[in-house]
Amino acid sequence: MSEPVSDAPRIDLLRGLIEGTTDPADAERSLREIQTQLNAFRLEYSCGMEEVATKINILRQEFEQTQDYGPIEHVKTRLKSMDSLVDKMRRIDCPPDLAAVRERIRDIAGIRVTCAFVEDTYRVAEMLTRQPDLTLLETKDYIATPKANGYQSLHLIVEVPVFLSDRSINVPVELQIRTIAMDFWASVEHRIYYKYAGAVPDDLQQALLSVASTASDLDRQMGRLRDEIRSLATD
Repeated sequence: MSEPVSDAPRIDLLRGLIEGTTDPADAERSLREIQTQLNAFRLEYSCGMEEVATKINILRQEFEQTQDYGPIEHVKTRLKSMDSLVDKMRRIDCPPDLAAVRERIRDIAGIRVTCAFVEDTYRVAEMLTRQPDLTLLETKDYIATPKANGYQSLHLIVEVPVFLSDRSINVPVELQIRTIAMDFWASVEHRIYYKYAGAVPDDLQQALLSVASTASDLDRQMGRLRDEIRSLATD
């Protein structure tokens, strides 16, 4: 595993997120203020994530109650921890400023939607992005063009308005929409890279690529089976 980041640099970065200077003689009060502002910052993203998750769950309930088949199998939400956020700030050389973090880091709030078929991933994305209060900021289609390591998923960054007691804000939320096979592969790949701290042996990397290809073949075969079933139903 990689070495943990020491506490002192992390505290310095967190202090830098807040405007003004920290008075050494009153560090406890200053740190409380930092914590209060960071809690408010995270609340914005938590609320944005819940807004989008509610939209997804409404679609899911609608299909379950009115249709024979629902495209959404599972939904999982994730709010990036402060440790993960600080680590990412370091990786992309983001200055310790809340305005800069809001502008440059758009995956603080994340939602993963798992579907049975490839066709459903695009269908869910289309249903969500045509809603008038969601703004599509970015699309990365790793299904049509997988990453070099074999990773496949449809990534969207959407922006949703959040209405608080004293203001309204637009919050970016990352959506990852993938099939069950893609999700299973990504879960295993994540565990392997975590275990080896990113330095995965070549033989395991090749094995992951091979399994990614197998997962893609499975998705294609299942899609063909569904098409055949549909054609039989209309005969």
